[in-house]
This record gives sequence, C-alpha cells and structure tokens, in this order.
Amino acid sequence: MNYLHLLLLLLSSLSICSSQSTLCRTTCGDIPIQYPFGIDEGCGSPYYRNAFTCSFSSGLRLRTPSGTYPVKKITYSPDPHLIVTDRFMWDCADASAYRPTRPFSLDTSTRFVLSPLNDFLFFNCTPGSVVSRPRPSECAREPDLCASACDPSAYLCRNLPNCPSNAPPCCAYSPRASESLRLMLTRCTTYTSVYWSSLDVGGGGNGAPWPYDRVPEYGVRIEFEVPVTIDCLRCMDSASGGACGYDTGSRRFRCLCREGNETVNCVDSGEGGAQRKTRRAGVVAGNRAELEKYLPGKKFDLPLVAMRFWKV
Repeated sequence: MNYLHLLLLLLSSLSICSSQSTLCRTTCGDIPIQYPFGIDEGCGSPYYRNAFTCSFSSGLRLRTPSGTYPVKKITYSPDPHLIVTDRFMWDCADASAYRPTRPFSLDTSTRFVLSPLNDFLFFNCTPGSVVSRPRPSECAREPDLCASACDPSAYLCRNLPNCPSNAPPCCAYSPRASESLRLMLTRCTTYTSVYWSSLDVGGGGNGAPWPYDRVPEYGVRIEFEVPVTIDCLRCMDSASGGACGYDTGSRRFRCLCREGNETVNCVDSGEGGAQRKTRRAGVVAGNRAELEKYLPGKKFDLPLVAMRFWKV
C-alpha cells in the first residue's frame, strides 16, 4: 500500500468522524423512526441522542441507566408513547419460582416519563415492610393520597393477564418515579409491569366508554415529549424534503439534506444564507392551529406542545 493510498484512507476516516449522517434511517425492523427520535448520529432531537440502538439481530432497543430494552411499538400522534418489554420481570411461566430482577429506570436528561397507565405488580413482599391495604375509592380522585399503599385486592392481582387462576398473590403499586421501584424491590422479591392498551386501533374505536375501551398487556409504557420547532417543520416540508437533526458538536439544529446540512431547510440558499445570521429566538406554546399560522397552507397532526422557534 503506497503513501497516497494511506493518506486517502486517513482523510476519509476523518471526514466520517467529523460529520453526521445527511440521511436518517426511517425504520428499524418494522418500527417507524420519526422525529423526535433518530437511530443515526445527528438525527432527530438532541434530547434523545443515543436513546436507541438498532441492529439486525436485536432490533430496536431503548437505552436506560438500568439496561437496554426491546421496543415493542412507538406511537407518535396524537398520544406520543412507546412500549418496551423487560425479560427480567415476572411472567406467568414463573409462577412462584421468583427470579432475581432489576428495577426499571429512565434517563432523567431525556424527555421520557413513566406513563400513569402502568400498573406495577409486586410479588413475595416482606410482611410489615410494605403498606399493604386495599385502595379506597377516593384514590381515583386523589391518587397522591394513596401513593404509598400497595393494593393486594387490585383488579390486576385478581385477574393477571393470560395467567391461570392459581397465580401467586401480588399487590399493585403506582410509583411516582422509577426511584420508588428500586425502593419496593428492597422489600419484594420481584415485580412486573402491566399497561392499559387502547382498543381504539386505527382511530375507529370500539364504542365502549372508558375504562372499557382498554385491555391489560405486559410491558412498560413510556410517554415522551415532541420538541417541535418551526425550523424542523420547515425542514420536513414536502418542498424541502429534509430530515430534522442537529450538529453533533454544538447540538444546534441542522436540516439534513442529500446535498449537505443546512440551518433552515433544504431549499434555502443564496440570500437566505445571509438572513440566517440574524435569527433571533422565541418561544410559543400552541396547538396545530397556531403551527398552521406560522406555516400557512400546511396541515399538522400534532398534540399540544411547547415549541422553540427561530424568526428569520
């Protein structure tokens, strides 16, 4: 191998390391990857940087301080959330043969939160170390007043999904944060998570009122924020055809285009480049009507959000 070849290889590797991808993958297996997420460096929102891994063998996995978890599905709108599974949690096949487990936790630097639609069921708790009592009816109206109680008479403990009638006893606990799970597992041997999955598949509904429009399923439901920016909306505009991303060094917004990265969108050039230097920041809270006011002629299917935008 001659010196010229070595130099070309070195320059190529430096170029790869110093820039981010201009094209972002939009799927991992059969799971769609949309803003604010990204599985390539520099794609999506920097709030979720390195939150996911994607491989042919393992599929899409969520990274957290407690480990990595297979992602079952992601819903982006109108109720942004994702579902993960944890093989260390108790399942029906375990019965009373309790396995060692680990408490689930989330990275507090991201915009992920545990959903209130999760029910955590604890097994084989040490008597006297856990406040075990039925939750009174007023807990539905004032859940914070009953947050410390683990309910042995909860519906799910009497009707464990897909389990035989001889399933071991448990108590249901609704933690305010993942720290509560760690504390409970110092007093109980194992636990599992059940979330309430909507039957409203495809938006058609099943005609049943709450709570009869949901069924329990094993897994952890995690809700997430969508940090919508005007720059990102312009970048994703059909005329622009870009993908929202960020500079991997400064974490500033970048519109990722096939021809290279831009600061606004993939069709701004020429005089627009000078205008970008005079941008000023602002913040607006609004719904899709207000988004359409800033970008007339466009329609957006977005939930109520807090948006940071740049005026040009």
